[in-house]
Amino acid sequence: MGRLDGKVIILTAAAQGIGQAAALAFVREGAKVIATDINVSKLQELEKYPGIQTRVLDVTKKKQIDQFANEVERLDVLFNVAGSPGGCVMGHWSLIFGSK
Repeated sequence: MGRLDGKVIILTAAAQGIGQAAALAFVREGAKVIATDINVSKLQELEKYPGIQTRVLDVTKKKQIDQFANEVERLDVLFNVAGSPGGCVMGHWSLIFGSK
């Protein structure tokens, strides 16, 4: 019995690195994981693990997020690992964090 038995966790940027490690850790603790990413080939590698469902999702596209949110039946945890690749200019920083 794991600490996360029965919990549904969605991860963004789950195909590699911190996101992938978190997805695998959550599954080991009994969670059902919905792993999202834009990297299709890396994301497919996660499908071999029981308890992980994958979904291609670009978190910069509002329409994709809205559609995905409407399809999700239950959510206990959202772990947003997605970031901005290659640095960030101040205008993007303000957009991301809602500051002026």
